[in-house]
Amino acid sequence: MATKQNAMGGRRPSGLRLDARLISLVLVAAGLLVSGYLSYVKATGVPMACTGEMFNCGTVQNSDYSELFGVPIAYLGFMTYVVIGGLILLQDRWAFLRENGIVLLFGVVLFAWLYSMYLIYVQGVILQAWCQWCLTHEAIITVLFGATIWRLNRFLADEEAESV
Repeated sequence: MATKQNAMGGRRPSGLRLDARLISLVLVAAGLLVSGYLSYVKATGVPMACTGEMFNCGTVQNSDYSELFGVPIAYLGFMTYVVIGGLILLQDRWAFLRENGIVLLFGVVLFAWLYSMYLIYVQGVILQAWCQWCLTHEAIITVLFGATIWRLNRFLADEEAESV
């Protein structure tokens, strides 16, 4: 397996970068499924599958907080995952994204994570109702945020190593 010099002067398998990218793509696929389901429910008005007494997805999905400027949050979540997936897939194909893609990706994922944390606050404090689908989305974006930080740190370490 090919190796690359890392920032500490040691060698690491170059396949690790692919693994972090693959993990991110799997998370994006999971996010697309969850936000796609939420979008489907919002568009069709069918009852949401919600289990357990502690969850009240209908209250969350039909609250004033389920839209931003008249656009359902579910649609925005779906589009966010499309953008994130596109950035990851195109990162090695366009010169601009090769140089700036991970930083741009970090910005998008950071915004999505911050907004997701706000939505958790809305569910728990304002609505006092939880949606398991929304919480699943927020868990996915949190793990994706961690994976993006990991990829950004490695990118910056590689940049620093190349400049020495």
